[in-house]
Amino acid sequence: MKKIMLSGKIHTARITRCVVDYEGSLEIDPELLKEAGILPYEKILVANRDNGSRLETYAIPGKPGSRDFCLNGPAARQGKVGDVVTVMAFSLCDEAEAAVISPKVIVLNERNEIERRHGRMDGI
Repeated sequence: MKKIMLSGKIHTARITRCVVDYEGSLEIDPELLKEAGILPYEKILVANRDNGSRLETYAIPGKPGSRDFCLNGPAARQGKVGDVVTVMAFSLCDEAEAAVISPKVIVLNERNEIERRHGRMDGI
């Protein structure tokens, strides 16, 4: 049996831009993706704390060091600048892996800087 388990999470990110005229996805600073163990173009679930929306999309790398989180395309209709979101990535695991998984989690402050880290820190 396989389990779908949380493997990486970016908590309390602030949306910095919304661009409707784009193919779609969530653009994220690649430094933050790496810290959370989320790969560029990996499928993600985005939960918006301000409006309650949840959307599935994929992570695209933005400008390193920018601390940007930009909703693009139809996803841009799911939030606005300043909204607080949680970005989650999941991995398919067998039962033995699922029993010991410890996702990489980063918690951001209001400037999208890492405030705390927890979970697995030695990579995926």
